[in-house]
Amino acid sequence: LAGALLEQAEQLLDRGIHPIRIADGFELAARHAMEHLDKICESFPIDQNNLEPLIQTATTTLGSKIVNRCLRKFAEIAVNAVISVADLERKDVSFDLIKVEGKTGGRLEDTILVNGVIVDKNFSHPQMPTELKDVKLAILTCPFEPPKPKTKHKLDVHSVEDYRNLRKYEIQKFDEMVDQVKNAGANLVICQWGFDDEANHLLLQKELPAVRWVGGPEIELIAIATG
Repeated sequence: LAGALLEQAEQLLDRGIHPIRIADGFELAARHAMEHLDKICESFPIDQNNLEPLIQTATTTLGSKIVNRCLRKFAEIAVNAVISVADLERKDVSFDLIKVEGKTGGRLEDTILVNGVIVDKNFSHPQMPTELKDVKLAILTCPFEPPKPKTKHKLDVHSVEDYRNLRKYEIQKFDEMVDQVKNAGANLVICQWGFDDEANHLLLQKELPAVRWVGGPEIELIAIATG
């Protein structure tokens, strides 16, 4: 359609008609076409209790794709994913909230819809539990480590005792940070930054599972999903 319109526009240019007048004519024709379509169209209201019309539409759209041997399943996944994030009152869908994760191996039939956020990360320590339920999580966008001065500084350690005091101070501050998280009721930490092995060991001792190096977009999606 666009190619045919450009072909006609070329003929109008050859006749000496200014491009702006041609563009205005296309806009006027588009408005008339939309008004006519509004008169002859049939509306299909979206009913969350009856998604079959949407599934049939998605099935038609996916018919020429590589997923045609799992057509019905992928159509249902697509419709349910869109409905779960759609703002039906505003008739708006934020596709940034829908993410497709691919995994090596398996078959098309293994595809599932996850109503949540998938973070492909392991817990920071292998001895931390691999499954948690009824979780209250703390999202940290700052390094999970003792505070450091933002200005340039110099620290002189003159003896073994000074070094021990420094280590004691760092452990004390980290203990305070962990206690603050636990006192808030959190039993899982999602951290955008990393922390060293010593901090990881302290988290294990405090029975506070943690996931580190979680990307910014994933952090944002987790925050949206958990309110």
